[in-house]
Amino acid sequence: MDVVCLDMEGVLVPEIWIAFAEESGIPELKKTTRDEPDYDKLMRWRLGVLKEHGLGLKEIQDVIAKIDPLPGAKEFLDQLRSEAQVIILSDTFTQFAMPLMKKLGYPTLFCNTLEVAPDGEITGFKMRIENSKLTTVKGLQAMGFDTIAAGDSYNDLGMIRASRAGFLFRSTDKIKADNPDLPAFESFDDFLAAIRGALR
Repeated sequence: MDVVCLDMEGVLVPEIWIAFAEESGIPELKKTTRDEPDYDKLMRWRLGVLKEHGLGLKEIQDVIAKIDPLPGAKEFLDQLRSEAQVIILSDTFTQFAMPLMKKLGYPTLFCNTLEVAPDGEITGFKMRIENSKLTTVKGLQAMGFDTIAAGDSYNDLGMIRASRAGFLFRSTDKIKADNPDLPAFESFDDFLAAIRGALR
């Protein structure tokens, strides 16, 4: 049986940190896993920037409330879920993701959690498991599932390469150039057709 594993940000919804960077006027927060492969390093740096500017969870959630899924993403996901089991594997956090999951029709999401002080300061983060996307894909395979995986960033490459079929979706020119063997798509229609072609 196949399970399709999808990244969330950049694939189904806009990048949360880019939206927040634009809203807060802090351009350095536009850095994402497309730019920095080390997620732990990236998150610790982000939390330092938030602390420096006195920003906490509420300010980020206020921005997230205004974010809608990418055009066509919900229709793509609804159609895919009618044809296959789908799990969204994201390095985001439940406190960020739940409003977006509502807009996507509450698909299954595996992600992480933030550590938040009573005053709303984000003091840390708890990763669900090390190398969460790759580890989850390997866990599914150990349970007898075949996986098909897709994403747009460095932290998606492990699960993509470990899967029976893997794709890049709306990735950067650099990531596509560095991984020329991975089929890359820009439209949801082409992306859905490629996944259908890989399903057994």
